[in-house]
Amino acid sequence: MENKEGGKCGCPCHKMTGIFVALIGIDFLLGTLDVVSQKVVGIVWPVLLILLGLKNSFGKGKCKCCSDG
Repeated sequence: MENKEGGKCGCPCHKMTGIFVALIGIDFLLGTLDVVSQKVVGIVWPVLLILLGLKNSFGKGKCKCCSDG
């Protein structure tokens, strides 16, 4: 993501979506490999998806280097 000056933004807020997607994938992988039970997988992935949605809904405009004002 580029900031308003045209440079690369190094804010951690831009990495959160990728981190949540990776955690959901790891959750399913651990369930498939029987490292965690399917019950745990069935609880964890919806929670991560809800957190991702909340972050995207309420996190807009919080990045100081990319916002217009």
